Amino acid sequence: MKKKGCYSSGEFARKANVTLRTIRYYDAKGLLTPSFRSPSGARFYTNADLAKLQQILLFKYLGLSLDDIKELTVASGDQHFLLESLNMQKKLIQERIEEMKTVETTINKTIDAISDDAKVDYNNLLDLIQATTMEQSLKTQYQNAANISARISLHRNYSLNKQGWFPWLYEQCGIHAGMNILEIGCGNGELWLENMDKLPENISITLSDKSEGMIRDLQRTIKDNRFTFKVADAQAIPYEKECFDLVIANHVLFYCEDVKKAVSECARVLKKDGTFISSTYGSHHMKEITDLVQTFNPEIVLSRNKLYERFGLDNGEELLKTSFQTIECRRYEDAIEISEADPLISYILSCHGNQNHILLNRYKEFHDFVEAQTKNTFHITKEAGVFLAKK
Repeated sequence: MKKKGCYSSGEFARKANVTLRTIRYYDAKGLLTPSFRSPSGARFYTNADLAKLQQILLFKYLGLSLDDIKELTVASGDQHFLLESLNMQKKLIQERIEEMKTVETTINKTIDAISDDAKVDYNNLLDLIQATTMEQSLKTQYQNAANISARISLHRNYSLNKQGWFPWLYEQCGIHAGMNILEIGCGNGELWLENMDKLPENISITLSDKSEGMIRDLQRTIKDNRFTFKVADAQAIPYEKECFDLVIANHVLFYCEDVKKAVSECARVLKKDGTFISSTYGSHHMKEITDLVQTFNPEIVLSRNKLYERFGLDNGEELLKTSFQTIECRRYEDAIEISEADPLISYILSCHGNQNHILLNRYKEFHDFVEAQTKNTFHITKEAGVFLAKK
């Protein structure tokens, strides 16, 4: 018996303008499992499955492998997740358009050179090879951007401290006219986007990140001559010594392979009377989320590394002492209370652990579990703060 709002395999394939063989293949690969099966084994699909198929086909078009696609489309049937995902897909398409324009320009240069019997510039050919190869960074950029968006959304929309993290962090920076500022690991630039109206006119801000994709996104977003952009690693900052009044590392140092090296680099480029601001977490930060997922399945690990052990509120001062003389710790008082499942699930899926792999075929069950846990408001501890360090 066919359920209302469902499509048979054939109807679903026709609606999506793909072959029935494609639908069955994605089912066999675990990419697009039907919403339900009849007692006789017939497959039936819903509009939520259409959303998932849209993502699969787009990622396939962009050149991602089926294994990558499988991980990236775990929760695509949810409205909340789908909206964020579509925004990230839009950025991917913009990135791809820019790449293809580069390919076209390089091809035209090579055609012109050959047509004029000129010597072929093999550097152009190398650029062409690089531009036409779908790099791993495209997948990484999507994941990073989507993950940052999911985390910021949870904190912004459900935190009890109404001031918000980024306005509070801006206050700690003591920014004034004439400053030369560097942010390392700037991500999506949210610190500046939320505080743009507070910035003095006479100021210079350099936003740096290891991700070329992140920097390109920021260059499209921030059209302001007070800002410059740089692809750079915090462990090898490409600037002369003592050239910045303020260096900011917002939840970045614990990702560095060599934290002391990154701290040393920040100290090197900081002026003698400058300030280094580094934010981090404590050991109880978001602990209830870890408890939640491990209650569902003890094998889930949201982060293979306990970031606060690498650089946290408890040990950060000792690590900073290797390069700084004066260190002050300021804590941000806050917590999260949420009674909706979807934003919390989006946050969980954004973590750097094994949860997506484990939840892949149990997503509906997990969604129901989280809905039950958040029904009467779910409380999440936040333990975050900053260190202000001077040489």
